[in-house]
Amino acid sequence: MSEPQISAQDVLNASAGCLQKQMYVYFTKPANGLGPVMENLEEHLKFQVEIEQKGIMFGAGPFWTEDEQRWEGEGMIIIRAESLAEARKIAESDPMHASGARTFTIRPWLMNEGMVTMKVTYSDGGREII
Repeated sequence: MSEPQISAQDVLNASAGCLQKQMYVYFTKPANGLGPVMENLEEHLKFQVEIEQKGIMFGAGPFWTEDEQRWEGEGMIIIRAESLAEARKIAESDPMHASGARTFTIRPWLMNEGMVTMKVTYSDGGREII
């Protein structure tokens, strides 16, 4: 028996009342080992801060190995964009991808559920995401 076809609209209808914020996630991995990745890391991080400050980036970071002890050059970036084409253009402009140090795949992602909790202390400007 074949699986039913479920459209994006079916999911939107089923999740009515949830946030339904369209985002885009790109998964990035080394194209030719960690050497080129490390050579482009500084420019990549500058780019990440730039798109963060512009309000494009929702979140980003590296994936550790399953033993949580090493990094093999993989990461994930979640961005806000008007379309998949715009999201792809943003991902392609990342110095890691533009240089060929990493490749990426990109997927549209519908953020429906979750919570962000922050603690801010006024006296010292401290902040913590819980």
